[in-house]
Amino acid sequence: MLKESLRMSLSNIKGNKMRSFLTILGIIIGVMAIITLITVMESATQEVTAQFESLGTGKLNVQAQGTALKRGLTENDLREIEALENVSGISPTLSQSMSVVYNRAVLEDVSINGNGFAYFRQNPDAVERGRALLPIDQEQYSRVCLIDSDLAQNLFSGVNPLGKPVLVKGVRLTIVGLLSDPDVNDVMSQMNTQTQNGKIILPYTTYMRLFGVKGVTGVEVYVTDTNRTDDTVNALEAKLDKAFNYKDDSYNVINMESLLDVMNTMMGLMTNLLVGIASIALLVGGIGIMNMMLVSVTERTNEIGLRKALGARPKSIQVQFLMESIILSLLGGLIGVMLGVAISMLLSNMMGIAFVLSGGAIALGVGFSLAVGVVFGWAPARKASALNPIDALRSI
Repeated sequence: MLKESLRMSLSNIKGNKMRSFLTILGIIIGVMAIITLITVMESATQEVTAQFESLGTGKLNVQAQGTALKRGLTENDLREIEALENVSGISPTLSQSMSVVYNRAVLEDVSINGNGFAYFRQNPDAVERGRALLPIDQEQYSRVCLIDSDLAQNLFSGVNPLGKPVLVKGVRLTIVGLLSDPDVNDVMSQMNTQTQNGKIILPYTTYMRLFGVKGVTGVEVYVTDTNRTDDTVNALEAKLDKAFNYKDDSYNVINMESLLDVMNTMMGLMTNLLVGIASIALLVGGIGIMNMMLVSVTERTNEIGLRKALGARPKSIQVQFLMESIILSLLGGLIGVMLGVAISMLLSNMMGIAFVLSGGAIALGVGFSLAVGVVFGWAPARKASALNPIDALRSI
């Protein structure tokens, strides 16, 4: 019975090609929209998440503006923060621009940065040649530094800069390492590059002593165990409260993992909202299928009457019409999936993000189209099976 119902359903669909296409057009558009929206949103979310993670998960950003009596964190405060449980290290954010001298050559507008040794442990690819800053450099206020490729090219053209001295504010600093290019470093490293002439990184303790910095307003705190980040935040806030005499609005602690969770939640809500809007097209397509099937039942009244007079049971007629509705809906769903994947690839390429094929989106699109075929095909199929054969034959 199923084989015969399938044959008759396909025959009727082929016999009304244009009407069948227009009927499934709503399903095609709905499924295509769902596939495209979910796939592009997931691709964009993955790209944004990767960029966000490059800012540093497992890291807390402290903005310590301080109070009227105490501006920023002192060196002693920084040591106490670094000594907290589950803190693997810190790296204050210190930067300014000034001239650098090498062998009587002066290069203006160079970015001078103070960082902790933990910064390089957190970013192992930051050093191309030489060595990174060491804990002993930080503890002993060592006069060493690392430079980037721009400074090496501008000031040491044709010369190996490792081991060479540069003068910063009249103080001799020995170059111990060459930084990697910005596209290898993390995003924050690129953001900290303030000039085109190059960058120098020296221990933050040396930086504070060299420039007479008494208070640090920005610090990166690196967490050892990310599962204990909340406890670390509480301990850090307690230390900062004590440092600023429990004054309100004296500091902010930004948990990068919490921000990432919030971002993923928002992206998920936006995806669900867009899918809900796109599903309206599927609803419209389902109404179109129901309309076409009702018209088909009316047009084929004679056929239904003859089949019943020849002994066809209502169930077999109902299965035939329901199968026709499902075939139309699934056909529209498959076409919509192919178009949705193709458009998603095109949009991802235009946006410059990695294309991520979502199996869940495809299953959702096909499942929706199947459900539409069953739900909106049931009433016409039921009507066809309930026709009285006597009434149907009277119109012959």
